[in-house]
Amino acid sequence: MTDFYDAQRAMRSMRKAALQRGVIAVLDVGSTKIGCLILRFDGVDRNIDAETVGPMAGQSGFRVIGSATTRSRGIEFGEIVSMPEAERAIRTVLQSAQKLAGVRVDHVIASFSGGAPRSYGLAGQITVEDQFVTEQHIAEVLSACDVPAYGEGREVLHAQPVNFALDHRSGLSDPRGQIGKELSTDMHMLTVSEKSILDLAYCIKRCDLELAGIASSAYACGMASLVEDEQELGSACIDMGGGTTSLSIFMKKHMIYADTVRLGGDHVTRDISMGLQVPIATAERIKTRSGGLMATGMDDRDMIEIGGDTGDWEHDRRTISRTELIGIMRPRVEEILEEVRAHLDAAGFEHLPSQQIVLTGGASQVPGMDTLASRILGQQVRLGRPLRIHRLPQAYSGPSCSALVGVSLFAAHPQDEWWDFEVPAQKLGARSIRKALRWFKENW
Repeated sequence: MTDFYDAQRAMRSMRKAALQRGVIAVLDVGSTKIGCLILRFDGVDRNIDAETVGPMAGQSGFRVIGSATTRSRGIEFGEIVSMPEAERAIRTVLQSAQKLAGVRVDHVIASFSGGAPRSYGLAGQITVEDQFVTEQHIAEVLSACDVPAYGEGREVLHAQPVNFALDHRSGLSDPRGQIGKELSTDMHMLTVSEKSILDLAYCIKRCDLELAGIASSAYACGMASLVEDEQELGSACIDMGGGTTSLSIFMKKHMIYADTVRLGGDHVTRDISMGLQVPIATAERIKTRSGGLMATGMDDRDMIEIGGDTGDWEHDRRTISRTELIGIMRPRVEEILEEVRAHLDAAGFEHLPSQQIVLTGGASQVPGMDTLASRILGQQVRLGRPLRIHRLPQAYSGPSCSALVGVSLFAAHPQDEWWDFEVPAQKLGARSIRKALRWFKENW
């Protein structure tokens, strides 16, 4: 347990050092594409106290000075399966972005969607002896949380205090400086496969870069795609990628649940490829140009040329109606959305005051996705695009780049995490086999 704590603190220090120098790279490692942005922080206070956290952690405006994407290689279901291919792809995208920016970057903050994320809600409580809540009291109450036995081969990726209560006042975001006797906290902890983190860290090291931070892409997408009210009142962000579909639930501006469905847009493409007996590239073109999910009477007469270069004239001149294409695509999308619904139910999403669902990611752009999603998920559904950030190229402002924009926000404005505080060393090893309760079911 102390290992992850020390590693995360080291990455936080590297991030601060990179911000002092004014430039950092962010990387989203997806199953379909790998994206990179180079950020310049012109307004960073050069005299940042290395120990400050939260609103004082060197937050300032930034602008994008370099960007690049490349087709993902060596990555399946958001995890590295071929180190040489993944390294080559990451090197390619980083070199392209650095060339455009005209600077060399030494530090990178990355996000990924694999690792089978698992959420836990933890609670801790202490007595404040001198009544004034200090940063040390925050550290003590976080260390008082009973960490569940989350199993061998798992590692903590995020551990964020999402709510504080002082005596009978709950819903405090930062109790430092306030007066009270009983301080309690609710913390959300996200664990992932240790191997997936180590593989990504090693791959980035092979690219001659230092890893200055790592985030779940589910968290990054929520940060980028949910507006402030949605993050505050309780909303879910569904990131429909190529290999996986990630979901995150936000409440009180913090992520309180995350999970991944190992199905995505690539599975729809494969269904078209098998159904029409065409190559994957052709299936992707047909899906992108003519795909849909809600058939109308007009679609029976809307014929699509399949095309091909097999040399068989009859085979290459085939056509299908758009209704037939929808018939191939819709069952798989319904399966993905049904899986998402099951995960939301397991998380207790119906207990939240606002039950807005935001769809983002490349696969969410299929026409009719929002209509079908609202039928299956039974909630208010909207299509989400990432927030605009300064000098972000137009090509990167679509739903498929939500995670990339989210990592930029994570780099510039990190929320407080457990390792931002000086937790007493003897507390780090404490574990409890008691099953962690999802605190938000009881508190909201």
